[in-house]
Amino acid sequence: MTYLSKSPWLLHYNASSCNGCDIEILACLTPMYDVERFGIVNTGNPKHADILVVTGSINEENRDVLKNLYEQIPNPKVVVAVGICATSGGVFRECYNVLGGTDKLIPVDVYVPGCAARPESIIDGIVKSLGILEEKRKNMLFRTTTGIDSGRVAEGGGHQ
Repeated sequence: MTYLSKSPWLLHYNASSCNGCDIEILACLTPMYDVERFGIVNTGNPKHADILVVTGSINEENRDVLKNLYEQIPNPKVVVAVGICATSGGVFRECYNVLGGTDKLIPVDVYVPGCAARPESIIDGIVKSLGILEEKRKNMLFRTTTGIDSGRVAEGGGHQ
């Protein structure tokens, strides 16, 4: 397990799920599973979030909302797709208005399969996302200190 310098905050977005995964995510916040022992705090503001947790399949009604939330979360950020609907569209993937899983719209870092995903699996996915978040922070810090930005070398030298 990695150690971050600050508590990671997560934002949960229900794209269009049956609420099965949403109930399991809420169960993770209860004393029985106590995801807060990892320092994780649930927030309703994307500008404070580090981790975006998505449940449900992506459709025409929610794609702009999800894209907007994703863009408001400051870098570095991690996206966790929870449940089979968020990972692939699930049983709704053949519906006329369903685009598919979360990765059809935004990049996903961690997939948590299941219908509904168990709290233990969700916590495992969140803990994996902490390691990814720390790695992204280190890479971002490295790019700022070395002058490397998006694969290009800044003026004055350096390496790629």
